[in-house]
Amino acid sequence: MARMAGTAARAEALLGLGVVSTTPVAGGDICTSTRLRLTDGHGAIIKTRPHAPEGFFEREAEGLSWLRAAGGAKVPHVLAVAEDCLIVDWVEPGKPTTDLAERFGRDLAATHLAGAEAFGASKDGFIGLAPLPNRSMPAWPEFFASRRVMPYVRAAVDRRAITSDDAATIESAMRRIHDLAGPEEPPARIHGDLWSGNLVWGSDGDVWLIDPAAHGGHRETDLAMLSLFGAPHLQRILDAYVEVSPLADGWHARLPLHQLHPLLVHAVLFGGTYGVRAVAAARSLLAPPA
Repeated sequence: MARMAGTAARAEALLGLGVVSTTPVAGGDICTSTRLRLTDGHGAIIKTRPHAPEGFFEREAEGLSWLRAAGGAKVPHVLAVAEDCLIVDWVEPGKPTTDLAERFGRDLAATHLAGAEAFGASKDGFIGLAPLPNRSMPAWPEFFASRRVMPYVRAAVDRRAITSDDAATIESAMRRIHDLAGPEEPPARIHGDLWSGNLVWGSDGDVWLIDPAAHGGHRETDLAMLSLFGAPHLQRILDAYVEVSPLADGWHARLPLHQLHPLLVHAVLFGGTYGVRAVAAARSLLAPPA
């Protein structure tokens, strides 16, 4: 009760509105989330984390606003942000349906097509609690190898999530990245951490993006993340996506390339079999065509 009272007081100070009620929201393991009912009748959610890394909530707020500005996939409006919390509009969850999946596929394509100035972002960010180097590079293969894969290869070795031999296998794949990356594409406006837990299937008839690691990247990266951990009606999402924005030939064979980064992040953060899966993905890229 004391924590809830403190959370309500923090929200009131930032919003300039009274909080009528608070309700814990289950699901997050990084932040504590609380639903707020405000005196103006609106609903909101506040995410808090004591001693959050510097810029943690600010980068998330900037990413949400940037994705929202694309006018594609729906993104909650940022109501307030501070060093210890983030407040956004509440989205009432509903049930995944094929109709919502098709709409989301089209909307996600529109978000990607809004583009970005470069591969990367103006500031480094976070994926989960892990740091996310974002210094831009002119071409995606170099950006992906230097800013996404290799930093986490080193971290995974340091944390004994993979061996030095495993790291050498992934490094071999990165040396071939120009051959593996597919046709050159302009920077897309991507979510950057698009697993199904970062989608809210709203009761309002839209699918909403939350918890981004947004940056200018390759659009196949978001699709690979959805495919890696699964999503409701995934094939409907993909089919609707390509109706709006067709993918280059061979995109499905490139999924393991794009999945290297999230697998390595999970290996660093959680251990388990994620390191093994990352190495298996690298080996599949290096194997000669059947």
